[in-house]
Amino acid sequence: MEINKYYDIVVQKLIGWSELLVKMLPNFVLAVVVLIAFFFAGRLVRNLSVKLLDRAIKNKSLSSIISKVIYIIVLTIGAFAALTLLDLDKTVSSLLAGAGIIGLALGFAFQDIATNFIAGFFMAIKRPFKIGQVIHCEGYSGIIKHIGIRTTELASFQGQEVIIPNKMLFQNPLVNDSENTYKRIDLNVGVSYGEDLERVRDIAIESVKNLPNINKDKDIDLVYLAFGSSSIDFRIMIWVAFKSQLEFLKSQSEAIIAIKKAFDKEDIMIPFPIRTLDFGIKGGEKLNEVFPQEKMQANSGGEGNQKPQDTQSCQ
Repeated sequence: MEINKYYDIVVQKLIGWSELLVKMLPNFVLAVVVLIAFFFAGRLVRNLSVKLLDRAIKNKSLSSIISKVIYIIVLTIGAFAALTLLDLDKTVSSLLAGAGIIGLALGFAFQDIATNFIAGFFMAIKRPFKIGQVIHCEGYSGIIKHIGIRTTELASFQGQEVIIPNKMLFQNPLVNDSENTYKRIDLNVGVSYGEDLERVRDIAIESVKNLPNINKDKDIDLVYLAFGSSSIDFRIMIWVAFKSQLEFLKSQSEAIIAIKKAFDKEDIMIPFPIRTLDFGIKGGEKLNEVFPQEKMQANSGGEGNQKPQDTQSCQ
C-alpha cells in the first residue's frame, strides 16, 4: 500500500512538471531566441565599439577592455530578459542583489588594482605621453615601451625593464622630455679666487658656442653662484636640441671637455679642495712650534726605551 502511495505521488509530480513544461514551452523557446539575439547583438556592439574607441583614444588595450565590458553588459541584460520571460522574477532579484554584494566586496579587496585601472583609463583619454617618449617620475626614468590599462613599461637608460603602476604616473609629478624640442644643460664649475671673473665668463661662453646640437637662437647664460670653500662657483646654461637622452648626455660631455680645454689654454685654474691644519689652542701655529723637534725625539726615544722594560716586567 505504501509503495502504491509513493508511486502515485511521483506520477502526479511528473504529470505536473510535464504540463508546466508544455505550458512554458513557448516562453522557453522565446527565451532561447532572446539569448541568441542578445549574443549576436553583443558581438556587433563590441566590434563597433572597438573601431570607435580606436579612433577616439588610440589605445588598443583600453579599447579592447571597454568593448569586452560592453559585450558582457549586453549578454547580462539578455540573460535577465530571458529569466523574466520564464517567470523567474524572484531569481532575477536575487541575482541582482548577490551581484551588488559581490561587487562591493571585490571593490574593497582589489582597491589598488581598481585604482590602477581607473588611472589607466583617464591617462588613455588624456594621453600625457606616448610610446617611444622619455619620461621621469618618482626617481624612475626611461623610454616608454608599452602603455597598458594597469601598468606602463619603461626601458631604463641602463637597459632595465621597469614596470610602473599607472596610479603612480597619474598621481605624481611627471616630466616628459620628449615634448620639448630643446633642453638646457646646467654645468656647475669652480675657478680659483685669483682669477679675473669677467675674463673667465667670456672664455667659458666662447668655448661652448660651437657645441653639437646647440640652439643658436638662445643665449648662453653664465651666473656666479657663491664663494665656495676653495673656489668661486658659477653655472653655465646651454640650450641644445633634445633628440634622445644619449645625445643630450653627449652634448653635456662635449661642453665639459670644451670648458676644460679653454681653461687649460688660458691658464685658468679649476681648484680642488685643500685642507689646512692649524695647531695650538688658538690655531695658526705650526706643528714644530707646538712640539719642538728635540722634545718630539726625546718622547719618541723614551717611549722606545720603555717598551722593553714593560715587556721584561711582565715576564
